[in-house]
Amino acid sequence: MALVTGPSPLLGSPQIGRPTVEVVIVPDARAGGELIAEAMAQLLRRKPGALLGVATGSTPLPIYEALAAKVRSGAVDTSRARIAQLDEYVGLPADHPESYRSVLRREVLEPLGIGMDAFLGPDGTAEDVQAACEAYDRLLAEAGGVDLQLLGIGTDGHIGFNEPCSSLASRTRIKTLTEQTRVDNARFFDGDVDQVPHHVITQGIGTILEARHLVLLATGEGKADAVAATVEGPVAAVCPASALQLHPHATIVVDEPAAAKLKLADYFRHTYANKPEWQGI
Repeated sequence: MALVTGPSPLLGSPQIGRPTVEVVIVPDARAGGELIAEAMAQLLRRKPGALLGVATGSTPLPIYEALAAKVRSGAVDTSRARIAQLDEYVGLPADHPESYRSVLRREVLEPLGIGMDAFLGPDGTAEDVQAACEAYDRLLAEAGGVDLQLLGIGTDGHIGFNEPCSSLASRTRIKTLTEQTRVDNARFFDGDVDQVPHHVITQGIGTILEARHLVLLATGEGKADAVAATVEGPVAAVCPASALQLHPHATIVVDEPAAAKLKLADYFRHTYANKPEWQGI
């Protein structure tokens, strides 16, 4: 279906008529990336200076690639867009190639033609890390809030670095990485786990929920249990992503393998196929 075919009197109140959490099942990661990139493009056409919250990792790459293609073709103008960071390593210099600031510069800002002057992120090298966390929360609020926040999800249901049993009201804060996470991330540090920082700054769940639109992309059968717990399970800290059920405009885009454990998969397919075309995701 087309995302938006014409103006609607309800576009100023995008929550009207939407399910609390909308699940969109797509054939594969590329289709999911294109769908979300078009939603971002529609947002930028309505609000050229929108603040886009972005995530690192391999999952969102199809989104960034699809949006960059739209920029190159002239289908969307990102010259006034702003970018906000979800999380960052503590103690890693901003110019380190594996700092998330550097990663986002390579994978998002440069392909979209957005300068670092339009980038918002926490200071992972601050002497007072807690003060830096609080300052970043204030910065997001002063910038008018995040218009659309992209999220990935871990196999245990974590979003950002909010691991299971994180407070659902948490704010941007410092978190200690588990040893398994450091081992997993060592592949980005020449396989040397000792180079991986022990701590990160992450937007808290309460901070994430303040974005106007949350869009989570999940692909692969390894995410199927987490997706089912997020959408159909109870809202519980043991699955941090389940907090999306509390948000008035949350969209979860999943490929077929990631949707495999959803009991209501047929319902989600039906409602998406028959929703008003102007509404988008």
